[in-house]
Amino acid sequence: MIQPLQLNPAQAVNKVLEAAKPQQQATPAEMMNSFGQYLENALNSVDTQEKEVHKLNDKYLIGEVDVSQVLIASQKAELSLQLTTQIRNKVIDAYQEIMRMSV
Repeated sequence: MIQPLQLNPAQAVNKVLEAAKPQQQATPAEMMNSFGQYLENALNSVDTQEKEVHKLNDKYLIGEVDVSQVLIASQKAELSLQLTTQIRNKVIDAYQEIMRMSV
């Protein structure tokens, strides 16, 4: 039988107070930094996956790993690179569209 979740009164009051707090709005500069950091992390992740594929490929050549591990890592890296390329293309399209706008 599933036990119902019970909160003590102090926890319930804290949860209500946290929900009622106004959300602090980030400035445009902070949002740009956040977005830039997100993109940097994403690109670093793609780079890490590519390096991992190279390491696994080397290990496969000397017989330390199975071919299925190499293929799976290779497909993951390829999909990440394709996604990154598509995002880049969409960003360029959006930039070109903004530049075509007349103000």
